[in-house]
Amino acid sequence: PSRPPSSQETNMIGKLTEEEFMAKVLAFHGHAAPGVMLGGFLVEAARAGLPEGCLFDVISESRQCLPDAVQILTPCTFGNGWLQVHDYGLYAVVLYDKYTGEGFRAAIDLKKLKNFPETWNWFLKLKTKQEQDDKALRREILEHGAEMISVRPIRMKEEALKHKSKGPIAVCPVCGEAYPAMFGDKCPLCAKGRSYDLL
Repeated sequence: PSRPPSSQETNMIGKLTEEEFMAKVLAFHGHAAPGVMLGGFLVEAARAGLPEGCLFDVISESRQCLPDAVQILTPCTFGNGWLQVHDYGLYAVVLYDKYTGEGFRAAIDLKKLKNFPETWNWFLKLKTKQEQDDKALRREILEHGAEMISVRPIRMKEEALKHKSKGPIAVCPVCGEAYPAMFGDKCPLCAKGRSYDLL
């Protein structure tokens, strides 16, 4: 008779089994995006260096897929302000202690990635989507994602740790909506224009 796999035989992403992680990815992101899957390994690699019970903030250095991995695996979200996106187009994530600023940056290591052809071709866009073997790519990430990453310690600069307040609130004389007064005498949308027409 078959037996359940042992913890050594099951791929783990942090404390989640492969199946639990993929269920969360599908529920949150809508499909099994390789970027979210790889992002899960980045998040867990950076988190592994933090002390147990540490309250941390996150910086995602890409806006694509990686922020979703953060929101799936940590309590850090856009809404609570514990997740910031600095869109440099780099597939890396920084997790750091909210109070001390000590933390870790996990990034895709291209020297290591060369050992994994499906992920290498996908990550560097060397094959079109039609040429890629989606199943083989996802399997390679799930089995070897942790081996594609390098982690370095970081220390946040003091100014980055300061709590940023919105400051005083003003009422826009054009649209009548409340906005942070630091934007000037009109809300930013009325001052610069909207990407849509109000009907």
